[in-house]
Amino acid sequence: MGLKVGGQHDRPDWPKMGPSLLIATSLIVAIRTAKWPPRADSMLSEQGLNDEIEFAVQVAQRALMILMSKYESIFPQRKEPWYQATGEDSPE
Repeated sequence: MGLKVGGQHDRPDWPKMGPSLLIATSLIVAIRTAKWPPRADSMLSEQGLNDEIEFAVQVAQRALMILMSKYESIFPQRKEPWYQATGEDSPE
C-alpha cells in the first residue's frame, strides 16, 4: 500500500553546512578588517562593519554554491530515498 522505496540518492546535508558558511563569513570579515584600528567604544554598530559583513556573506555564499555545483562530494552527505509508484498509485 502506498509508495515503495526504489533506492536512495546521496544529497548534501544542508543543516550541517550552516556552520561552514558561518566560519567562512567570519574568516572573510577577519581578513578584510585585520588592519582596521582597534575600537573599544560603541562603534561596533558602525555602518562600515555592517557593509563588510554583508559583503563577506555574499562572497561565502557564492563560493559555497560554486563548490556545491562542481564538487558536491566534499560536503557532508545524507541518504535520501526515492519512491516508485505502485499499481495503486496509477489511474486506471
